[in-house]
Amino acid sequence: MSELLADLYQEVILDHSRSPRGVGEVEDKTHSAFISNPLCGDEVSISARVVDGVIQEVKHHSTGCAICVASASMMVEAVQGKPTEEFRRDSEAFCKLARGESDNIEGKLMAFAGVSKFPMRVKCATLPWHALENALDK
Repeated sequence: MSELLADLYQEVILDHSRSPRGVGEVEDKTHSAFISNPLCGDEVSISARVVDGVIQEVKHHSTGCAICVASASMMVEAVQGKPTEEFRRDSEAFCKLARGESDNIEGKLMAFAGVSKFPMRVKCATLPWHALENALDK
């Protein structure tokens, strides 16, 4: 990854951590979950409305490091209107990206490609994705 691209991705993460999108709770939620990482203090609460297998709306309350908050914010933007099965594929691809196992993902989420260089941050990036997976599993 070029230095210019890495700087751009860092700016995207900082923007989403400073001004997270999709914060709140879905009023007529059909799914919800809370997940935390006690080792670092990251916490994510997810609420979603799913109708006929399609994620209509997702919101989050995330606290912790910039990586976790930005990941939740960007995830919420990325999954609105997607079928749950497509979300699950995207979630698997994102987690592989964060672990450095693949780069099979498009758009702003590529900003997390560098997380694999910092193994302690992989959980921070993937926590919101696991929270939504947990919510959908309930």
